[in-house]
Amino acid sequence: MNNAPPLRIDIVSDVMCPWCIIGYLQLARALEQTGTAAEIHWHPFELNPDMPPEGQNLREHVAEKYGATAAQSEASRRQMAALGADLGFAFRFGEDSRIWNSFAAHQLLHWANLQGRQHDLKMAMFRAHFTQGRNMADAQVLADVAGEIGLDRDEALAVLRNGRFAEEVRAHEAFWLKQGIRGVPAMVFDRQYLVTGAQGVENYDEILRQIVARGG
Repeated sequence: MNNAPPLRIDIVSDVMCPWCIIGYLQLARALEQTGTAAEIHWHPFELNPDMPPEGQNLREHVAEKYGATAAQSEASRRQMAALGADLGFAFRFGEDSRIWNSFAAHQLLHWANLQGRQHDLKMAMFRAHFTQGRNMADAQVLADVAGEIGLDRDEALAVLRNGRFAEEVRAHEAFWLKQGIRGVPAMVFDRQYLVTGAQGVENYDEILRQIVARGG
């Protein structure tokens, strides 16, 4: 696969979604294993667009939204932590873990994309949320995360305060909803093949081989 042209992969995701980072890292490992060159394009999706600024306790949120018991929630956390560890990503869940409104994060990712740094900021946001437990709805925190990867912190803060990309982000979100995307991660390979959920390294490996064999 080394001679194949880069494969376009559009990933619709939310930085609040643990399966989005798991799925991406599984895909990244499969890309490496198969020697597939790829161009990753991230797109916004809000799992909880009505989440208030103060966020919500994660365990309470999961129980309320999905009806999960405390035991089911704990088992899910252990599963995600184990999968993450295998992929080199640390999930650090605690009793005070919270889920946040992610609209501001998506606006900053849009801004970072204009500078060719969207992927870097996306990865930094996943770490800030799941590993470091930072407030991902706070403009100062988001600007700090941007600054930590070498982006202009003051400009990042200005982007969030004036909402200059809010309408564009809403338009992108609406586009993917119109395409029928209702859950994330949702990955579109070569603008043709939709794969949803975190599929695992072996499945992504097979998906990549089939797409490349078809000339994707």
